[in-house]
Parts: sequence; C-alpha cells; structure tokens
Amino acid sequence: MKWLFVLLLAVLVFGGAAFFSYDLFVKPERKIIAEKSGEIPVEPVPDISLSEFQAAAKLRQENKLTEARDALVLFLQKYPSGLHLEEAKDLLGDVNTQILLSGYRSPEKQEYVVRGGDVLAKIAAKTKTTPELIMRTNNLTNTMLHVGQHLLISHPDFSLFIQRKAQIAVLLDHGQFFKRYHVKTVKVSAKQPPRINTRVAEILAFKSGKRVGFGSKEYVGSTRWIRFNQPGYFLYSEPDATHRDESGQPPPPGLGLAASDVEELSSLVSAKTAVTITD
Repeated sequence: MKWLFVLLLAVLVFGGAAFFSYDLFVKPERKIIAEKSGEIPVEPVPDISLSEFQAAAKLRQENKLTEARDALVLFLQKYPSGLHLEEAKDLLGDVNTQILLSGYRSPEKQEYVVRGGDVLAKIAAKTKTTPELIMRTNNLTNTMLHVGQHLLISHPDFSLFIQRKAQIAVLLDHGQFFKRYHVKTVKVSAKQPPRINTRVAEILAFKSGKRVGFGSKEYVGSTRWIRFNQPGYFLYSEPDATHRDESGQPPPPGLGLAASDVEELSSLVSAKTAVTITD
C-alpha cells in the first residue's frame, strides 16, 4: 500500500507543477499567438475618456463656448495620450477661433467705445491688437466707424510653431495651444536649416492677379500669403471649396495651406508674431 500512496503523491506533485507551468507560461503565449492570428478577438482597451470628451463637445453644441474651452483644456491635460487626443485638439482650436473671431463675450475681451477722431488703425495701436482682428471680432464689413460704437477688443499674443515633416502649423497664444493647421504642401529649399527662428514680415493679398490693400473693397475674398523674414519662406494659399486662387502667379517657396486657413491666420498674426520652423 505504501507504493500506491507514493505513486499518488508523485502524481499530485508533478501534475500540479505541470498545470502551474502551463497556466503561467504556455497558456498566455498561446493566447497571444491566437490573438495575432485572428483566432480570438483582442480585448478592447476601455475608453475611460469618452464621456468627458462628449460632455465638452455637448457644451460647444449648446454654444457654451468658454465652458467648452475650459473642459477641453482640462481634458488635454488629463489625457495627454488618450484615444480622443487629436479630436480634442481640433475641437479646441475650433472653439478658440469661434470665441475670438465673433461677438461672443468672453472674460478676455474688453469693450471699447469709439471716440471722435478714432480710426481702426489708431484703435488697434492703442489697444495692442490688429485692425483685421477688430473687424472680424465685431463682424465689420468695412473700416468705417462711428462715434459711440461699441467694439469688443481681444489681446492675444500669438506665436507660430511649424513642423515640416509632420506638416503641422500650431498657433500658440501666450505660449498655450490655440489651434493647429494642416500643411498641404512643403516646397522649401534643401539648403534651409533644420531649425529657423524668424518673424512674420508682411501679409500679402491678391485679387484678380493684383496686390490689394487692407481696407479696400477688393480685400474681402482676396488670396492671402504670409511672408516670413526668413528668405524663401511663405505660407501661401491653396484653393479650397470656398476660395479660388486670385494671385495670378505660381506659388512661392514655403508651405501651402488651405486658402481658408491662410485667410484666418492672416487676420491673427502681425509683424510682431514670432515663428519657429523645425524639421
């Protein structure tokens, strides 16, 4: 009977060890192979950020723009590598421009009452902003003002960070993310350095093949280019669904963006705007 007891004990010991080894090493490995081969579905990663992203998007739909902006900023800080990171960045950019380029009242906007002798350029210089930004914020169709008119004035401090290989142009306000734009075409000399620190030099506008100036009736709907102080570098417009090419000339060297994006950027940047370009 002793030999039978010893046999049973051996079966329990070695059988348990074999089962433990299979469960610990072989079973997980076979599961990985099966998942890769498609035999069993890969378990989805829980989307813990979805409800917060949807809540922020709902605030935007309800036109609660400052609340949506705050929620999206918090979302990006909380989920810097989340499943909805790219969507959140694009939505935040849309919310930021919707707040800035409209009569929507937000804490960072101040009200200015037009006085005798005021013109748009004078008000822009006095309040440290740009004439076109004042026009777009207040939905003005021309530069004419009247005494007693109420204007909403913003004081952004924009800078532009461009990544050539990623083909992304990110607009920062006081060093914080404001909006990103997608570069469609990169057409720069191979001799350009891998990192460039420069500034906006001027905004060029074209209508029917001719240069037009800000404030003229031709300026509305014109094709915009943004020239940098770095030689051989422009942000130029590529026609899109709502804009045709009014320049009447070949694109300059630089980066091509959708015409609507360059038009928007041209109303935000100025000769003081710092620009960083990297590979």
